[in-house]
Amino acid sequence: MKLGILGGTFDPIHLGHMAAAEAALGALSLDRILFIPAGDPWLKAGTEVSPGAHRLAMVRAAIAGDDAYESSTMELDRAGPTYTEETLAELQEAYGPAADLHFILGADAVRDLPRWHAPADVLARCTLVVMGRPAQGELDLAVLDGILPGSAARAVSVDLDMGVSATEIRRRAAEGESLAGLVPEDVERYIVGHGLYVEYKERQ
Repeated sequence: MKLGILGGTFDPIHLGHMAAAEAALGALSLDRILFIPAGDPWLKAGTEVSPGAHRLAMVRAAIAGDDAYESSTMELDRAGPTYTEETLAELQEAYGPAADLHFILGADAVRDLPRWHAPADVLARCTLVVMGRPAQGELDLAVLDGILPGSAARAVSVDLDMGVSATEIRRRAAEGESLAGLVPEDVERYIVGHGLYVEYKERQ
């Protein structure tokens, strides 16, 4: 099985995430994409993140009705800080040696990879699928070889023309503005219905 993995805080999940999933699904002929809301993302320690139950519910609302997409609570269920290396190891065990894991992330996250927990193990366990963002310009994947030699050649770049800011979405929600064109309709209904981000403060 060619399994795509799309993780993140999803606070909220938005159309940029959905565009990344669709682009990866088509470009790499993936069998399925697993959306994994982060539990306790250690790189965002000290920042306010919405409760996992809300973030998971928004993910499920966004992917409902599409058999190619599935959600997972594996990181929400795990105690302590969330590490991608542990998630990939757990997925390898769950799906078996025949599973071909494709980890999807943005170009900005690639630049941060050297700071990740066990980054060499992350690269060894999966094919990295890097979503290019026009505003960021061309990304030099050579940074990957500095972590694990040969990784740059195995990474896959996929063009992504849609950039959406979760920060802007939270600000708009706090001001009662429309989120049309930023999040799936069912996600907007969930945000409004549960009063999410009403007391939003800039998260540093």
